Amino acid sequence: MKLRLICVGQKMPDWVSTGYNEYARRMPPELPLELTEIAMAHRGKNPDIPRLMQRESDAILASVAPRDQVIALEVGGRPWSTEKLASQLESWQQDGQDVCFLVGGPDGLADACRQRADQQWSLSPLTLPHPLVRIVLAEQLYRAWSITRNHPYHRA
Repeated sequence: MKLRLICVGQKMPDWVSTGYNEYARRMPPELPLELTEIAMAHRGKNPDIPRLMQRESDAILASVAPRDQVIALEVGGRPWSTEKLASQLESWQQDGQDVCFLVGGPDGLADACRQRADQQWSLSPLTLPHPLVRIVLAEQLYRAWSITRNHPYHRA
């Protein structure tokens, strides 16, 4: 089973890559965390935002396999505690399906991504910079795994 973070945006600052990679490398071999970056559609003067979001969504969904469990990260999604994420992680591992976490671009995810999602999750009611979401999500997945294994990383 794999955890896959599918994000709109490429060429992140070094601090983003460093933070994400730190937590991704900590994940155990039986539960790797992989990153798929989707090119952000160019937003010139007077962009057609719905069309650009659809283009990004098409690319995101092309990266998702039919059997994958899909979680869309949405401000309006359900808030999960770290313990709830740990419980979900155990359930996903029992199912054995790959899990894809979808992170949209600056305008969010198109309806097609939300409709494909099995669940919608909100990391926070705050609007977070998309590069930061990669790090927060990677850290929370590592923390959730550490809870399932009674690893000392999580000290709640």
